[in-house]
Amino acid sequence: ASPDGLLTTRSFESCSFEAVAGFWIGRFYLGLKMVLLHVKRGDESQFLLETTGSTSIEDLTLAVTRIYNGRLKVQRVCAEMEMLAEHGILLPPNMQGLTDEQIEELKLKDEWAEKCIPSGGSVFKKDETGRRNGHAPNEKMKQVLKATIDEAKALISKKQVQANVCVNMDMVKDALDQLHGAVMIVYPMGLPPYDPIRMEFEDKECLSGTHAALEVIEEPEAQLWWAAKELKRTNHLSDYVGKNEKTKIIVKIQKKGQGAPAREPVISNEEHKQMMLYYYKRQEELKVSAVTEIYTVYS
Repeated sequence: ASPDGLLTTRSFESCSFEAVAGFWIGRFYLGLKMVLLHVKRGDESQFLLETTGSTSIEDLTLAVTRIYNGRLKVQRVCAEMEMLAEHGILLPPNMQGLTDEQIEELKLKDEWAEKCIPSGGSVFKKDETGRRNGHAPNEKMKQVLKATIDEAKALISKKQVQANVCVNMDMVKDALDQLHGAVMIVYPMGLPPYDPIRMEFEDKECLSGTHAALEVIEEPEAQLWWAAKELKRTNHLSDYVGKNEKTKIIVKIQKKGQGAPAREPVISNEEHKQMMLYYYKRQEELKVSAVTEIYTVYS
């Protein structure tokens, strides 16, 4: 990834052909007859997706929802892997949050600590939150994890919207595969079954009661909106955008029952700032002009 977090061709060294193709198709969408969707959640940009007018809203809703939830999954795995790189594997649930004295008093033992040793040995770095065992990978293995995290984040970054790069499900899967591969390099014996990273890779994650659960949109509950209109699953995209296969629209994803999302502003925040700046400068110029005129009249 480049310093600003955008994707570079180097990011595709370990990607599949489908993901690479998706990247370049997104790069040159202006020359193709495709409908470009700018997907948002609320006012926040998420990703760009290409499709055709003949696509059913049912299929489109599923595709958008899977990519949306897939990106969230990548972000969750990256967040946990950053902690893995710093503080080692997760402690057993009955030991998390306890002090060393409490663990000794209760005679608790981390049976997975001896099984899940990082390649090249560990470096102790205590986890002040009490979630992880503190036996972190050495610097070399730590960099393997961190470099892969950066690459995975770049693949599904919201900044790709600014760069006109489309995201597809193959890219999301490639990001997860790269993360899984890095974990296996650093922890060849695997992670404990209760570790959230392993649970995410096995699609056994438990998000109940977490903020992450509020972000996920279940496929049956997903709705797409455009121009204050709900895109009905029984229709096709062409029923809303016509036969023009070379257009760009802003689509918002949300859960059923939340009502119509806020309409897009006529002008963007940046355009509004520029207008206010212009009028402020113009006002100051008029003030100076008026003072100069008064001075001229009475001098």
